[in-house]
Amino acid sequence: MCLILAAWRAHPEYGLVVAANRDEFHARPTASAGFWPDASRVLAGRDLEGGGTWLGITTGGRFAALTNYRDPARVVAGAPSRGELVRRFLAGDESPWRFRDWLQEVGGRYNGFNLLFGDSESLHAYSNCGSAPGELAPGIYGLSNHLLDTPWPKVAQGKSELARALDALPDDGPLMDLLRDDRIAPDGLLPRTGVSLEWERLLSAAFIRSPSYGTRSSTVLLVAGREVRFDEASYDPAGRETGRCRVAFTLSLPARDTAAS
Repeated sequence: MCLILAAWRAHPEYGLVVAANRDEFHARPTASAGFWPDASRVLAGRDLEGGGTWLGITTGGRFAALTNYRDPARVVAGAPSRGELVRRFLAGDESPWRFRDWLQEVGGRYNGFNLLFGDSESLHAYSNCGSAPGELAPGIYGLSNHLLDTPWPKVAQGKSELARALDALPDDGPLMDLLRDDRIAPDGLLPRTGVSLEWERLLSAAFIRSPSYGTRSSTVLLVAGREVRFDEASYDPAGRETGRCRVAFTLSLPARDTAAS
């Protein structure tokens, strides 16, 4: 993923609201979102090359989403797939705190990444690129290909638009609309991450179009008490919608675990 916007316990009814874009090379094989045959509790898309995923939720309320940390100078060929980290949390049953401890042990084996993960009780952030891990307080968060809440233009703008979109719920149209924002940031506001200026411009948009690389899917996730709504649109290189996965289900939680709200 290259943009994750999340509202955690920032709305009186919706404990978790996520709007996220996955940007990837169009040639990388991908399965659209659905419940996995080999892990029936997991609702997510799937990277058919690495076997993992970039974002998902389970019927038990476990959530995880990943972005890569962009720094070409630090990329190590042959490192394990970062999408495996999301898959492991979603398919597992260890607490978020135990998972965070495990990430601290193994995180150095992977190329740079940022991970949001949690359950109905807590949401956590972890990066193997220098940011201290921690449990997140209620609020609105943005994550692209740097550290949590780094004020890149699409992160800062996305957080502001997410805050406004919360007022429109249960209408989730504004959330999907903000993910389709293809405006390029002015050169003076672009980060310098080690790629060319042409690429910095391309990657500055929330929604990316190019023949080889771009936004492959947009996901909106809403959790209100035990009720989950998941909406994911898939796109071709021209940015045209090619598929839609809409799923609604009720979380299987103990009676005391009523909501992230």
